[in-house]
Amino acid sequence: MKKTLLFLIGAPLLGLAGALGFAYYNLFLWQYPGPEKIFSISPGEGLWSVGRRLERDGFIPSARLFSRFVRARGLSGEFKVGQYKVEPGLTGNKILDLLTSGISLTLRATIPEGKNLYQVAQILEKAGIIDDASRFIQLCHDPSFLQTISMDGPNCEGRLYPDTYYLNPNTPEERIITFLHNMFKEKTRDLDFSRSSLSPLEVITLASIVEKETGAPWERPRIAGVFHNRLKKRMRLQSDPTTIYGIWERYDGNLRRKDLRESTPYNTYRIPRLPPGPIANPGPAAIRAVLDPEKHDYLYFVSQNDGTHVFSKNYRDHRRAVGKYQKRRAARRGKSWRQLSAP
Repeated sequence: MKKTLLFLIGAPLLGLAGALGFAYYNLFLWQYPGPEKIFSISPGEGLWSVGRRLERDGFIPSARLFSRFVRARGLSGEFKVGQYKVEPGLTGNKILDLLTSGISLTLRATIPEGKNLYQVAQILEKAGIIDDASRFIQLCHDPSFLQTISMDGPNCEGRLYPDTYYLNPNTPEERIITFLHNMFKEKTRDLDFSRSSLSPLEVITLASIVEKETGAPWERPRIAGVFHNRLKKRMRLQSDPTTIYGIWERYDGNLRRKDLRESTPYNTYRIPRLPPGPIANPGPAAIRAVLDPEKHDYLYFVSQNDGTHVFSKNYRDHRRAVGKYQKRRAARRGKSWRQLSAP
């Protein structure tokens, strides 16, 4: 009777100890033998799917045991979307910590101020963040997609916020565009667009032109003032960067006289108004310059070939400046905006 009682008590305890030991070994002692691999978690993927793929790829011994462990820790809904580097020697417990940490494998991409959507697409593709630059560009011009992210204008231009980002590789183009647009809205939230007589889209459009016209930060408010003055007088903006944007997909680096005569919605040598949308993605300083332009009587400016400009109030003075800084080869020799320094 006594032996039977010991067996009835001891057998379950022994079984429980064995089960706990098995679980402890598989979750805390067994180590992934390698090689180093990338494991991805997709949006909406559930615990059982993650566990099965971990077992299939040899990262863990048992999906069933892993799933029970995740639930016991209350982490079944805590997996973070991304790509994770699983290294040799990780235990099941450490792999769970990795997949719920959100510290996924990321790639660095810098989008400078003044780059347009075509250039942004190439930057992101080269960095490995998106697979297809052409699809990125196509989506940026897709009216139905623009509607889903509440973006007005002819395309995404001007609303892809320039900054340095650390992003997951091979992210769907739709998600990247949405993310960059959300960053734009976040970073411009404190700007008061109602201060301008222009619409918000027109403010960004003019800011993109200001961004492209000067490499000197201190000149932005003055150049914004020139364009405001010309718009008030219904003068053509006559901005080379807008004309280039209108022929961007066939532009070879040389702006020719025939290009200035070509009728496109962006050729401000032909249209007496702003183009239909931005021509690049401006930084916040350019947007502020448009919202708070310098008050003056200047109507013209010409490059001094070093990133700065000479400003004129009338066409006669402007022609003199053009003759001095643009028509004289000696004035251009050895000059570059890359040598620009603050005054």
